[in-house]
Amino acid sequence: MSALSTRPALVRSRRESRPASRVTVMALLGLSAFYFLFPLWWLLVSATKPFGEQFSGNGLWFDGFGLFGNISRLSSQDGGIFWRWMLNSVLYCGVGALLGTAFSALAGYALAKYDFPGRGAVFGAVLAAVLVPKVLFTLPLYLMFSGVHLIDNPLAVLLPSVVSPFGVYLSRVFAAQTVPDEVLEAGRLDGAGEFRIFRTIGVRMMLPALVTIFLFQFVEIWNNYLLPAMVLGDDRLQPVTVGLVGWNASHVAVPPPLVVIGSLVSVVPLLIAFLALQRFWRAGMTAGAVK
Repeated sequence: MSALSTRPALVRSRRESRPASRVTVMALLGLSAFYFLFPLWWLLVSATKPFGEQFSGNGLWFDGFGLFGNISRLSSQDGGIFWRWMLNSVLYCGVGALLGTAFSALAGYALAKYDFPGRGAVFGAVLAAVLVPKVLFTLPLYLMFSGVHLIDNPLAVLLPSVVSPFGVYLSRVFAAQTVPDEVLEAGRLDGAGEFRIFRTIGVRMMLPALVTIFLFQFVEIWNNYLLPAMVLGDDRLQPVTVGLVGWNASHVAVPPPLVVIGSLVSVVPLLIAFLALQRFWRAGMTAGAVK
């Protein structure tokens, strides 16, 4: 009787504790959102102010509108080199993320679906590479590229960006969970080759993971500063991150408001990439629910 009488009390206490835990979780999520969105809000407000008023007045609300004039000034600074930096960043990120995603998909699919000697050791090496910060490879890469005369060459930025240990790991895990062996065997019985099976079956089932890898690579390459700053001395080859830091360092020659305006413009491609590719995530979640 005592055990039966205590059960309603336990259930009641659990129900009472749920609202408190939900409030705590929502409060933490709200603080996290504020932490990440507050700088973007300040950047948006400051960039839309009339030129020269970016650091005056209320920094958290709009005071006049001069965005188009600010962009015009940005385009005329140093012969419009800012847009050259933007084009460089889009090319470095687009090509690097696309190749990195393709190589990650091939490697992860092979590790998940083929049994070969040393597969466990290879996957262990991939996991170890995930744990190593990429910044530690910057100096060795600079010395290596200097030895093969690739300094001031776009390949010095593109070649390291096509290797993504995290992408290989994510592809391997996703392929093992979402690509059934029975489907692959049916494709072999129909006479399809291994690469055709990967291209027509594996890639489609792994699409949500591949989109995730692409976005991670795109953002990582876009935000990479140290390696391009070391291997690219020519202003015309630099990405926008390196160019804006150079402008910020030469605040006498370049007005500081231009750095603020350029920072806002440099965020736009990342937003476009995310908004354009998020539908594949929804499609992937729907497919998983159907399975």
